This record gives sequence, structure tokens and C-alpha cells, in this order.
Amino acid sequence: MFSILVVEDDETLNKMICAKLKQEQFEVHTAFDGEQALEIMDQVHVDILICDIMMPKMNGYELTDSIRKANFTLPILMVTAKDQIEDMEMGFHVGTDDYLIKPFNMKEMVLRVQALLKRSQIMNEHQMTLGSTVLDYDALTVKSQEETQDLPPKEFYLLYKLLSSPNHIFTRLELMDEIWGMDSEADERTVDSHIKKLRRKFEACSDFEIVTVRGLGYKAKVNAERR
Repeated sequence: MFSILVVEDDETLNKMICAKLKQEQFEVHTAFDGEQALEIMDQVHVDILICDIMMPKMNGYELTDSIRKANFTLPILMVTAKDQIEDMEMGFHVGTDDYLIKPFNMKEMVLRVQALLKRSQIMNEHQMTLGSTVLDYDALTVKSQEETQDLPPKEFYLLYKLLSSPNHIFTRLELMDEIWGMDSEADERTVDSHIKKLRRKFEACSDFEIVTVRGLGYKAKVNAERR
């Protein structure tokens, strides 16, 4: 079960967010300011942080900055009533991963949390070996037998995602949301285009193949042992 720390000084909103996350089967911890959040993080493992900006004692910018300076890499979803681009830039500058503007839909919040957790899982694995094929997340390379290919980021992330869950069917929309982001202006044809490029590049690779599931999306079929 993933653990989420909700840092929001508005008690009513804090309770609403926590209730929704618990309904979605997350373990939830609660704080009402940045200092309290840091104390909780010293005591329990946290997979993702949801924090407001305007809070007493330590605001969301200061909290995020402190977390990043302490080398914590957990995803941070910043929630705020501010909608100025300067405020968003400040949030991303100190290290937040995504943004929600109040008032927001609770379902959208859950979708963003799920997407951030999935990206975090992929990044934490760093390397995957399938038979003679090695995918290096840090270098964005795929080594197959004696050949090493440098892939564009989106192609690599797409391939890594599919191979991370063999035989799992991903819809085009799921792949769009996770690889390109929910706010991307690209459409589902972008996924199809990247799949075609990957198939061409690895048509000679016998360790895996990308399968089209008609009417649904794509899945990876792995023919080699994963190490």
C-alpha cells in the first residue's frame, strides 16, 4: 500500500482529501504545516507528498525546497488557490512535480497521484534486463546483443513502461497521461506513431515484441527471462 502525506492547513479540505485517498486504498498521514510534515517524514516512510502553498510556520515552497535539499526524491503534488504562472514557476523551481489549482476535482487529484507514483516506480528501477537486452533508464539506451541504441526520451519511457508490466494491456489514453502528461496537447495518434518507430528499431530483437490489442491498446510480450 502506498503512503501519502497530505499537508494542508485548511482542516475541512484536509479531511476531504484524506477521505478520498483512503477510499482509493492509500495509507494517509496528515499534517497542517511544513514543520509538522518534516517531523512526520522523519518517523514514517512517505511515497508521495500533497502540499498546499500558503501555510503557517513553513509554506509549501519552503517545505519542497527543504525536502529536495535533503535529497528526497519522492513525487510532490502542489495544491494552491494561486493560478499565476509565476507561482507555478516558483513551485517547479523548488522541485514540485505537478500542480493542482483550487477548487479541484477529487478524481483528478487521484489520477495525478497515480500517474506520479507510476513514474516514480519506473525511475527508481533505473535498469531492466530481458535476456540479452538491457534498458538503461539513466542513459536512455537499449543494448541488444552487440548493438546499443540511444532513444528519444518519450520512446524510451514508452518502451520501458510496456516492458515493466508484460502482458498488461495499456490503453492509449493511459500511456498518453503517464508518458506525455495529462496536460499535453498531443493526441492518441502520437502513441501509435511512437509504437511504430519502436517496432522498426527492434524488429530483429527476439527478447520482446509490442502487441496491438485491437480496440483496447498495446501490451508487451516478453520472450526472455527478466533479470
